[in-house]
Amino acid sequence: MPSKPSILFPSEQHLLTALGERLRLARLRRDLGTVVVAARASISRTTLQRAEAGSPAVTMGTYLRILSVLHLSDDLEGLAKDDRLGRKLQDLGLAERQRARKRQ
Repeated sequence: MPSKPSILFPSEQHLLTALGERLRLARLRRDLGTVVVAARASISRTTLQRAEAGSPAVTMGTYLRILSVLHLSDDLEGLAKDDRLGRKLQDLGLAERQRARKRQ
């Protein structure tokens, strides 16, 4: 855990809280307890509870292990896959190629 707490904008905290809630619901749908999921993910029960609460101190690796236990790790494939804004910015920044001058 980082020594300094992460500072998030409210919209970012909302996204983490929503992710944690979706993880919790996925665990409950599979009828898995916190002890079982934590053991399978090789994390503590407290860390699982923090992830489900949307704590910014939980690492991406921990979220990945939880998703793997819940058989949802394929969902990460779509994350930032289609970067439309980045592609538009890249296209705007492309300068037209200039032809080299003819040698004489």
